[in-house]
Amino acid sequence: MTPDEFPPLRISKPESADDLARRLSREKTAVTRQHERELEQTTLPPRRVGSVKFLNAVPLTRGLEDQVLFATPSQLASMLRSGELDAALISITEVLLHDAYEVLDGIAVASLGEVRSVFLAHRLPLESITRVFCDPASLTSVNLLKVLLAERGLQPEFVPLSSYETAAAQDAVLLIGDTALEFLRAPHEHRIWDLGAAWNEMTNLPFVYAVWALRRGVDTTELRRALREAKVFGLETLDYIITSRTEFDLDFRRDYLGWHIHYHLGADEKRGVARFIELLRKHGSGPVFEPRYVS
Repeated sequence: MTPDEFPPLRISKPESADDLARRLSREKTAVTRQHERELEQTTLPPRRVGSVKFLNAVPLTRGLEDQVLFATPSQLASMLRSGELDAALISITEVLLHDAYEVLDGIAVASLGEVRSVFLAHRLPLESITRVFCDPASLTSVNLLKVLLAERGLQPEFVPLSSYETAAAQDAVLLIGDTALEFLRAPHEHRIWDLGAAWNEMTNLPFVYAVWALRRGVDTTELRRALREAKVFGLETLDYIITSRTEFDLDFRRDYLGWHIHYHLGADEKRGVARFIELLRKHGSGPVFEPRYVS
C-alpha cells in the first residue's frame, strides 16, 4: 500500500467540559453502586458492632448503618468492656485505660487544629475556673481538658453535667459532639476554648478522639475488612453525605466534615496518641496502656 492509499486519520472530537463532567459522574455513580452492592452483601455479627450517633462518625459506617448499634461513647465503652459488643467506635481514652482491646489501624476520628465539636464553654477566665461541668458522654474529652488545664497549672473540680438543658447556665461546661455543635450555633454568652486547637497549639500534633476498638480473643478478620471498606466508601461519597444529611446546614456540614474532621490514623496521629499517653501518666490518670494496632 502506497502512502497515498492510507485511509485518512480521523481525529475524535474533543470532549466538552460538560460532556467530561457527565462521563465522570456516570463512572463515579457506577463505582458507588458497586461498593453499595458489595457492602450490602457484608454481614456483621448481629448487634455486635457499635458506633456513635454523632455527625462526625457517619462516614465510618457508610453502607453498614442497618447492622450497627448506635449509642453514646460511654455506653459503647461499657458494652464493649462487658462483652456485649465485639467492636465499637469508642473514645481513645477507653483503649488507653483498659488493656483489653486491639485498635483497627488506619481509621480514627481526629483533628489537626480546631475541631469545633469538643470545647470548654466558659464565662470566667480559665485561671478563675474552680468547677467544670462535663458532658458525661465521653471520657476522652474530660481527660483531654484535664491535661490541657494541668499543663497550665490549673486543677478545677470536674463534675457531671446533669442535663444538657442546664449547659448555658454554667460558668464552665465541657461539651462534645452534636450537642456541642448545637450550643456553638445557638446564642450564648460564653467564650469557646476549642480543645482540638488547644492541643495542636501545645503539641503541634493531631488529636485522636475515637478509634475502632476490637475485643481481644474474638476472630474479627471479616469485621475489620468490612469496617475498612465502609471507611473507603464513606470518604469516596463524602460529598453525598454532606449534601444528604439534615443536621445543621449545608455550608456548616461541608466545613465541619470536609475540613475540621479527618479519618486517618497514621504516623502523626499515633505520635499524638503517644503524647497524650505521656501527659495522662504525668498528671496521674492511673495505669495507662500502649494501644495494640492491628490491620
